[in-house]
Amino acid sequence: MSNSWWEIKILSDPTLEDLVFWRLDAFGCSGTASEKKGNSVLISSYIAQEDAQMLDVAALSLWLHQDALALEFPLPKTQWHLIDEEDWASSWKQYWEPQDIGDRFLICPAWLTPPEHGDRLVIRLDPGAAFGTGTHPTTQLCLESLEMRLSEGAEELVLADIGCGSGILSIGAILLGAQKVYAVDVDSMAVRAAYNNRELNQISSDRIAISKGSVGEIAELSPVGIDGIVCNILAEVIVDLIPEMSKIVKPQSWAIFSGILLEQANYVSATLEAHGWTVATLWKRQEWCCLNVRR
Repeated sequence: MSNSWWEIKILSDPTLEDLVFWRLDAFGCSGTASEKKGNSVLISSYIAQEDAQMLDVAALSLWLHQDALALEFPLPKTQWHLIDEEDWASSWKQYWEPQDIGDRFLICPAWLTPPEHGDRLVIRLDPGAAFGTGTHPTTQLCLESLEMRLSEGAEELVLADIGCGSGILSIGAILLGAQKVYAVDVDSMAVRAAYNNRELNQISSDRIAISKGSVGEIAELSPVGIDGIVCNILAEVIVDLIPEMSKIVKPQSWAIFSGILLEQANYVSATLEAHGWTVATLWKRQEWCCLNVRR
């Protein structure tokens, strides 16, 4: 018998879209997508029934109402119902189209044919239940930051993708010329998605090494140290991992951190600086930011 998933649909003021995405991500939802509906935005997301009861989903709706009230925006309308896994696996994909990101990338859904001609680096992607389709501002900021970091000399760099999700950032780094990426995630479904996307993009395991785990696994896999880190997860988790991440890098290393709301940037920056990092730039998009840092 197939598993069941909650399909959650939220009709919201467009200004609240990023906040709704953040709430859904923190709640544990997957496959989040959005589409315009008149002057509003309809956001669809999914979470396994085993991970959330009806009262949990009702509480999520209440949090979204409280967010809107606090910001004095119209209350979002939230609906939810159960669907079978087969329906979940395909229902959100209808909203996802190929997308240019930065100056060099084109994200192409795996079920569509990539363009035959063009000068962009094509990342073919089927994220499954993992975060990372390229539609979220934090993923876009990370890919654009990688473009800057890997503009030259990338062929000698060994990187770590902590909380790799779908593997989109690891694949992007390899396409930009990085020597190798160690990709880790604590979520088994994300690890599976990263494996599938590595194969989809015809990248060998020698270039992207994928493991279930976190910073500790990186330390074991690359005892000589890492040249750069990319980490697109929630700010609270980044802060908790900073002491460990600081131990696995080389003296002249750099890192890209995102998944950080603008209001959290000072706290994350202060923690980084307390552990020997310097914040070189802060890039922002809507309510999110990306910190480019170095040792």
